[in-house]
Parts: sequence; structure tokens; C-alpha cells
Amino acid sequence: MVRSWKEERKRDIFYREAKKRGYRARSAFKLIDIQKRFKVIRKGDIVLDLGAAPGSWCQVTSEIVGSRGKVIGIDLVNIKPIDGVTFIRGDVTEEATKDRLRKILGEKKIDVVLSDLSPKLSGVKTLDHARSMWLAECAFGYAKDFLKEGGNFVCKVFEGEDLDKFKRNLRSFFSTVKCYNPRASRKYSSEIYIIAKTFKQKNI
Repeated sequence: MVRSWKEERKRDIFYREAKKRGYRARSAFKLIDIQKRFKVIRKGDIVLDLGAAPGSWCQVTSEIVGSRGKVIGIDLVNIKPIDGVTFIRGDVTEEATKDRLRKILGEKKIDVVLSDLSPKLSGVKTLDHARSMWLAECAFGYAKDFLKEGGNFVCKVFEGEDLDKFKRNLRSFFSTVKCYNPRASRKYSSEIYIIAKTFKQKNI
């Protein structure tokens, strides 16, 4: 007998732990895992979270950066307020959203760009991969526009034929580029996270 989605979720250790610790989604533990292994965020950092809803990555990031840091989340879907987090409701693919971000930042640059962006899934692997890579390119655009020298970039993608090309492009802008599959990722998911560290500006 196939378990219902709700039954499966209740048996999920990460879902239960998220509820226990007050995180809004189990995905919080993906970022916690990434941070523990790669130390992408530091206390006092300015961090941008793309695809922020429902806010679990913003919660984790806010805990790390502390009161001296700043977290900015962007999503099409509104989120409930989080202490220390500035939220922009907007489409990351539109220039108007970048303009709103520029107004918030002023002359400041960002230390870390996080992207947990995901397309609406069609169930067709090649199509879902293509859509995820398009969103990854959009996230990379934010990194190129807003990251300070030496900054870090974390981006979710779905595995597929265009992933290697994307990683090669990242290596032109970052000192190290690695792929990582957090423990909290579901076993049947094709998602993978790219960890790109130490941003270096490139004249194009």
C-alpha cells in the first residue's frame, strides 16, 4: 500500500526536526548541511536568498549572520516576517526586481548569494532540467551583478546534460566550484547544489 504524502512527511526525520526547531520547512537542513561542510556564510555577512519562500533558508542565514549582518529574501510568494530579514516580493527574472534590490543595498555589495530556486515540475526530466538551468543562470546573473570580490554562491540545479557547461562557466568567476548533495535532499530527487567560492570579477 502506497503511503500518502502526509504520512510520508510525518515519518520524515528532517520534517519532524524542522517542526521541533521552529524552521518553516525541512529544506533548512540542506543549508545547515552545506554551511557545516563549506562555511559559505560568516557572521556579519550580507546575504541574498533567491527563492526564499517559505523562509527556512532566511531563518538559518539570519541565525548565522547575527545582528551585524543582513539577509534579503526574494520570491514571487510572500513570506511571514522574519526578524532581521528584508523581503522583496518579485520575480527574479525581471530587471525591476534587481532595481528594487539596488535601492536596498545602496553602494553595498553582497557577501553571499543563495539560490534554492526551483521550476514548476512537469515530470519530464529533460524539460525540468532545462528550466532549472535557466533559473540557475538567472541566479548567476545576481552573483555577477551584486557579489563582492571574494564572495560565495550556492545554487540548486537539477542534474542533466547542461550542468557541466554551467560549472565550467562558474569556474571563470570563482576559485572553487563543487557539487554537493545534502543529506536532507530526498533520495528520489535529481537536485544537486553547486557551491562556488571566492568570487573574482571578470571583464567581459
